[in-house]
Amino acid sequence: MGALVWLLIPLVAAVAAGLWGSWANRTRRTRSDGPELDGYARFREAMERSHTGG
Repeated sequence: MGALVWLLIPLVAAVAAGLWGSWANRTRRTRSDGPELDGYARFREAMERSHTGG
């Protein structure tokens, strides 16, 4: 019986993790990658200017 309890602990933890994951994903808003890509484009332009200027 003790072995069964030890097997139930990971099962309960996996179910709890699944429920928490679905809840955490539910509250996330969908957003585009626009701001990140714009920042990366500015970074690349700045790096290209610093290399071509010398």
